[in-house]
Amino acid sequence: MTLVGGFVAQRTGDRRHLVLGFAAGLMLGVVAFDLLPEAMEQAPQQVHGVPAALLMFAAGFLAIHVVERAVAIHRGHEGEYAAHSHGHGHAHGHGERQREQGVGIAAASALVLHSMMDGFAIGAAFQAGTTVGTVVAIAVVAHDFADGFNTYTLTRLYGNNRRRAVALLFADALAPVTGAGITLLFTIPEQLLGLYLGFFGGFLMYLATSDILPEAHSPHPSKGTLACTLLGVGFMWLVVGLA
Repeated sequence: MTLVGGFVAQRTGDRRHLVLGFAAGLMLGVVAFDLLPEAMEQAPQQVHGVPAALLMFAAGFLAIHVVERAVAIHRGHEGEYAAHSHGHGHAHGHGERQREQGVGIAAASALVLHSMMDGFAIGAAFQAGTTVGTVVAIAVVAHDFADGFNTYTLTRLYGNNRRRAVALLFADALAPVTGAGITLLFTIPEQLLGLYLGFFGGFLMYLATSDILPEAHSPHPSKGTLACTLLGVGFMWLVVGLA
């Protein structure tokens, strides 16, 4: 299912803006309906009146923002649809391009890690009982289409070549199997898992809102792109509801 998601993302060609809009919707849905509720459930304790998982969510969002600002790699899509631009243009240096590609790889790697956690979830659920395990497995398989789609899209969006994107897609496809296998050896403390999910949720939310949506709307600020974003959110709601 992960590979199917990646294949669909690969085949879109000139409908890329619709794909990116859909990807942003999927990511928003994953964060709001899946990652954050799960993070809150697994790390419910509060720090100065705020759930620790939500603090980690803010930390994840800010961490990737600080990284992007620090290495000045935000590609200034605003220049394509507003008066100002960050002025990188053709002077975009080799080092900066490499750092930019690095963000794409880091984002895709985080999705691979998330998929491995999904595998953990399947393994742990089967330890709790076959019925629970089957339900969780179906939920993860439904998510995997979105994971594959996002892994390929993110890797390519940040200037990485197709071979690298496909390699990360295959890693993402193998990750749940690996995760499920690891649960045969030991279990992760829920607390830690909850904090990780919160942090990763913030990371994804930043990429969706700061990079993917501006990129989706810059060439064609179309109603179609907006509709695809809403469709992506709705699709994840449906998946989580069925799960």
